[in-house]
Amino acid sequence: MFEYTLLFIFPAAMMFAAFFDLFTMTIPNKVSIALVAGFALVAPFSGLPWATIGMHVLAGALMLGVCVFMFWRGWMGGGDAKLLSAAALWIGFDHMLGFATLVAICGGLLAVAILLYRSILPPSWLLGQSWALRLHEKKGGIPYGIAIAAGAIWIYPSTSWFNGLSIMALGG
Repeated sequence: MFEYTLLFIFPAAMMFAAFFDLFTMTIPNKVSIALVAGFALVAPFSGLPWATIGMHVLAGALMLGVCVFMFWRGWMGGGDAKLLSAAALWIGFDHMLGFATLVAICGGLLAVAILLYRSILPPSWLLGQSWALRLHEKKGGIPYGIAIAAGAIWIYPSTSWFNGLSIMALGG
């Protein structure tokens, strides 16, 4: 039963963040807090060695430092910075490069999709939907939480969490 918690918490929180960002252009602090709290609750029982858990914590802390700098420079939003850092906590160092690469690729594809959306579809098509109109604005932002969530969910099955699940399933 515990295995299902591991399989559910991270992807569900990431999908919630993506949808919330799409519809509101914000990512609630509660999502990042829930990810950190969820990690703290399940990590000790996951079958991962304490050293690995510590490296996950370090990965999240280092990503937070990088993201705070990027937020300070105006290169990313605060919600994106917190979500990326909380995701790094779950992803860990072993898959950080793959995660960053996937987020960048998904972010590029998302940007192209939104630019096409803005240039091809007329605003009248949007039928007054405030979130769709906001996305259609030429100077509007891009809900990058979608790219962060896509990269995180894509890499998640490769992480040490799934190795821990296989150890638990074998009774070790």
